[in-house]
Amino acid sequence: MPSPEDQRRAIEAFLSREVLPYAPDAWYDPASVKVGYEINFNRYFYKPKALRSLEEIRADLLAVEKEAEGFLEEILEG
Repeated sequence: MPSPEDQRRAIEAFLSREVLPYAPDAWYDPASVKVGYEINFNRYFYKPKALRSLEEIRADLLAVEKEAEGFLEEILEG
């Protein structure tokens, strides 16, 4: 873990290199600096579900279309 002095130098180097050329009045409050870490469990452990094949999707669409073919006529005829 970097020392507070190393953190301060790193932040000031970043600001002078990346921020101050575009926003010369930018500043930061050294008292607000916190070191933290994040572990994204989804990134490392998520297992996505396998997608259905195009043939399966096409077959489902055709089945629904065939099932719905006569619905409009039935509704209009009463």
